[in-house]
Amino acid sequence: MAFATEGIVHRVFETENKTASFQAREFVIKLEGNYPQFIKFQLTQDKCDIISNYKEGDKIKVHFDLRGREWNDKYFTNLNAWKVETVAQEAAVEASGPPQEFSPIDSSFEVSSKGSDTIQAEDFGDLPF
Repeated sequence: MAFATEGIVHRVFETENKTASFQAREFVIKLEGNYPQFIKFQLTQDKCDIISNYKEGDKIKVHFDLRGREWNDKYFTNLNAWKVETVAQEAAVEASGPPQEFSPIDSSFEVSSKGSDTIQAEDFGDLPF
C-alpha cells in the first residue's frame, strides 16, 4: 500500500553502505502545524540519489511504503520512500494579494418578496451559526 505526505526538508544524511551489496540513505521532513512533526524516511539501493536535488527548506511531497520486520523478538518499522517531488510554492496566491473577505450578505443583497412576507438582510442577523 502506498502513501504520500508533504513537508519541508529538514535534514538529509549521507548514503551508508550497510553491506557490500546494500546501501541506504535517510532524510527527515518537517510537517507543519500546531505541533510540528519530524518524520524520517529511508531510501535504498538505486533510490538513494533521488533526494540529492533537494536542500534543507525545500517543500516536497514524499511517496512511500510502510515496511515492517521482526528480529530477535523486536519489531521495526521503516518508511521506505520511492519517489520525491517538488511541491509548487504558493507564490501565485501571495502575488494576487490577500483573499477577499467573504460576507454572505452585503450591500448588493436584493430584497425578495413572496406573498405578504418581505425578507431583508437584517432578518439574517440572529442565525444561530
